[in-house]
Amino acid sequence: MSPILINISIVILTVVMMEFVAWFAHKYLMHGLLWSWHEDHHKPHENEGFFEKNDRFFLIFAVPSFLCYLFGSFGGGFGFLLFVGIGISIYGLIYFLIHDVYIHQRFKWFRQLDSKYSRAILRAHGAHHAKQTKEDCESFGLLVVDNKFFKKRKKKGQ
Repeated sequence: MSPILINISIVILTVVMMEFVAWFAHKYLMHGLLWSWHEDHHKPHENEGFFEKNDRFFLIFAVPSFLCYLFGSFGGGFGFLLFVGIGISIYGLIYFLIHDVYIHQRFKWFRQLDSKYSRAILRAHGAHHAKQTKEDCESFGLLVVDNKFFKKRKKKGQ
């Protein structure tokens, strides 16, 4: 396999794996030890101003990407860590665009996507935010959505 295909594969694999890293971090860190940082994200009506304590996680997730860029570039070479860092960055951009821009409308760049997948993402995230406590939440991922969220909602009385 050519070095270019290997590097592209590393980037794609990293993007895919980051969904599971984000799921784990969301379920066990944000809804666990670091709930005090994440709690205001579940209570946006209590938040004054644009930023939330939850935004600190952006910096936490940027550190591994930065370190991969740094160590992957030592000696003028482009080691595999550079491409891992690129994959983490791409996932971060995807997460920002879907979570902060599309779902939470923190930036009014695009309003409503209309596909089965985009509606399922909204439903799953809505189910997650239905609870304002750290316990008993569901749907901790962003891109991988349970099949139940793809089903159309039944109208009342049906």
